[in-house]
Amino acid sequence: MTPAELSRTVLGAVRRAVEEGALRAPVPERIKVERPRPGGRGDYATSVALRLAGPSGRQPREVAEVLMARITDTPGIARVEITGPGFLNFTLGGDPAAGLLRVIREQGPEYGRGAGLAGIRFRFAPARELRARVITDTVVRLLTAQGATAAVEPGGSRRITALPVQDEAIFERAGRDAALWALLRPAAHDQPLPVGALLVQKESNALFRVRYAYSRSRSLLRAADRLGIPVSYEGDALYDGHVSCNGDISYDHDVPYGSDISCDDDVPVPHDAYRDPLAASPARGTAIPLPPRPARAAAVSHPPRPARAAAVSHPPRPARAAADPSALLAALGDHPAALESAARLCAPDRVARHLEAIADALLGFQHTVLPVGDEKPSATHRSRLALAEAAGTVLAGGLALLGISAPEHL
Repeated sequence: MTPAELSRTVLGAVRRAVEEGALRAPVPERIKVERPRPGGRGDYATSVALRLAGPSGRQPREVAEVLMARITDTPGIARVEITGPGFLNFTLGGDPAAGLLRVIREQGPEYGRGAGLAGIRFRFAPARELRARVITDTVVRLLTAQGATAAVEPGGSRRITALPVQDEAIFERAGRDAALWALLRPAAHDQPLPVGALLVQKESNALFRVRYAYSRSRSLLRAADRLGIPVSYEGDALYDGHVSCNGDISYDHDVPYGSDISCDDDVPVPHDAYRDPLAASPARGTAIPLPPRPARAAAVSHPPRPARAAAVSHPPRPARAAADPSALLAALGDHPAALESAARLCAPDRVARHLEAIADALLGFQHTVLPVGDEKPSATHRSRLALAEAAGTVLAGGLALLGISAPEHL
């Protein structure tokens, strides 16, 4: 069960409770589920019982108990608990990641779009200033993706205002992608980003990180295809701790792991020019001969040079730290809520920030996806490849909503 499905499940429980007369309160348009806060339990939580307590004239915990009775035993939910004043906490059944990756693969770049705003009409007045016009067009796309009817038309009752951009030729100077990110990434009341920094491929450039993360996901899929590794999520294998997380590191297998490398053994022992004794010769004014000079190299016996790799026994190379995919899974699971929130608040910057979170999680995880060195492809690699594929799909869909391209190669 995905967060979006859980939200709809809770909303259905509220609707049934109202229809059955167990709860006298207006049915909300949507139910927000989020990660449990300190003191919470399980995978997700919601404060809907606290919201409905006032209109229903009942205590929050009583409302929570009414809803819990209608959610318990729902397929995909293993346990429902009440914590604090009336928070509903959910522990999902089975493998939540399996359902999430399945939904993303089925929906593709459309993942995150929904019908939360279906039946609502938004009419925006045309904007004259460049940045306000860009934000308005993007908000229309976000609203439409959530089921709303949105358009820019003369006489529109809604108007978006933003701090203006000083450079009216920003699209000609920076290009479409960098210009859109510069105008959309900051909140409308903040200054646009300087485009110069967005044209440099550096880690500090958030636009580059997001697009590079997508490009890396596609590169991993191409490499896996060449290696004959299929994309196949296989449950708990995703969390196998025996797969190293620091790939892209090459090792010289002629030098044992952990050994101290000395350059002395690489230098040949020089031949001693004075190996033989000097011939005796009479010294001036005396007949006493000089003593023979000892041959240094001949007098010293050197042991044979050991073969470095063969003579030294080293312990096996320790397994490197395992990567935790939880951050990436959480970011992907929160994507539908992030898109709906951005649409409701007319705030495209929320989409951009969420894409940054997904990209950073993927870039921190990508080194674990493919086998490294003498590793053999396993269920862990196949599962992590499925997660990388899902992350790339979500990044592409989010960038498309902002009007920004997602390049296969970067």
